[in-house]
Amino acid sequence: MLDSLASTLNGFLWAPALVYLALGVGIFLSIGMKFPQFRLIKDMVHQLVRGGSSENGVSSFQGFAMALGGRVGTGNIAGVASAIGTGGPGAVFWMWIIALVSAGSAFSESALAQVYKRKVLNQYRGGPAYYIEKGLKAKPLAIIFACATILAMTITGPTVQANAISTAFKGLNLNINPLVVGIVIFVLFLLVTIGGLKRIGSFASYVVPIMAIVYIVLAIIILIANAKQIGPMFALIFRSAFNQEALFGGIFGQCVMMGVKRGIYSNEAGWGSGAHAAATAEVSHPAKQGLAQAFSVYVDTLMVCTATALMILSTGCYNVLALDGKSFIVENLPGVEAGPGYVQRAIDTLIPGFGAPFITIAIFFFAFTTLLSFAVYADANIQYIMNAVSDKAKKYAYFFGVIIIATLSLFASMKDMTTAWNYADVGVGIMCWLNLPVLALMAPKSFRLLKDYEYQKHLGLDPVFIPEDIGFDNCELWDEIVEEKYSDLKAAKKAAESKTGVTEAEAIK
Repeated sequence: MLDSLASTLNGFLWAPALVYLALGVGIFLSIGMKFPQFRLIKDMVHQLVRGGSSENGVSSFQGFAMALGGRVGTGNIAGVASAIGTGGPGAVFWMWIIALVSAGSAFSESALAQVYKRKVLNQYRGGPAYYIEKGLKAKPLAIIFACATILAMTITGPTVQANAISTAFKGLNLNINPLVVGIVIFVLFLLVTIGGLKRIGSFASYVVPIMAIVYIVLAIIILIANAKQIGPMFALIFRSAFNQEALFGGIFGQCVMMGVKRGIYSNEAGWGSGAHAAATAEVSHPAKQGLAQAFSVYVDTLMVCTATALMILSTGCYNVLALDGKSFIVENLPGVEAGPGYVQRAIDTLIPGFGAPFITIAIFFFAFTTLLSFAVYADANIQYIMNAVSDKAKKYAYFFGVIIIATLSLFASMKDMTTAWNYADVGVGIMCWLNLPVLALMAPKSFRLLKDYEYQKHLGLDPVFIPEDIGFDNCELWDEIVEEKYSDLKAAKKAAESKTGVTEAEAIK
């Protein structure tokens, strides 16, 4: 019954209207900020290596790594394969488009999460629930979002990640019981999360970059080995994306829908999850983490997702379902379900027998780091709901949350892939429908934040966020942060403004 309900809700939430909403909000924010995802790429990379951690927050890079660990998950392998298997090669193009557009949404939600963060157990916490309450002044909606995120991060989301690990191990043909895989995930997850936010951030900062680089390098090697297919492959992607390929003409709607849907699920921009990791970072200005998180969308989709797609398409290791869901338009791999099996077969064309173990390891780390990020995201919202309780109760709430994620991951490892995706899509869909309209409503604040950052950069300063200078309220924590850690930057800003004789309010109109 629950599986049937998840399937029904999935169809309702992921109607074409959500695709238009995600694209529309991303384009609106990007235009309003003059496309920072293109103009400020140098700043994006620069902000990844600037600044350190503090007793209250992780470093900018660790915040980036945690969010990237959440973004780079099973969606980068199984999700891309699923998009191609249902929407055809053209779905890859629409994944690229949603990434370029969504980078604007990622900047906005991450910067706003920094603005309205608060201290919980002496560590920074924030996210959409926090900026909905303090920035939009809509506490009932904030509570609804927090509850929806807890649902998505502790119940619906972990199903795909744990299931993907279990499915990948099946591909090794070692007759490993899925229950055993689930128990291993359960134990390892608790070992890392028991150390709290700092341990998760440290683990992600080491594991995430390494796994992404190794995966991309392998894709490049496979492309070199199939160099003759590169031109025809890209031509097929573009023709299919614009309904110019007769073979895939009957599934053009699916092509766009699956590209955007899987792109949103993979890069997480717009549904607010990465904002929770962004809020934990120690930075002097919210735009710094906004830019870092916008870059993480590029790494996720334009690099890692693209690596998967190009491996699959250049080797021809894929099937494409017809609209009836039973027959095939393309059937290059009879009996192979859309998922990790496509990538395994692609790697086997280069090194026979290497595909299964490599993808099993890759999926394990991709999915496991995503589960760790889910613990951070869930905790931020659990702590939001429990704001008025004692610190002792808040500590128990964190452990309760991670135990739920670990337990459900154990059971999800024994579910089938279709059911797992339905559960995950429900959680993501609810968050998107709540967060995307909020980003549109709070767009003026996002515009001002970026203008403030660029204004200070123009003056040759290291930007610092002083809320009253640009008309922000309900940001009391920032008064404390600036006085304790960035008083020198504040003094430099005031000195530079006194020389120009122009107030910032006048300069950024």
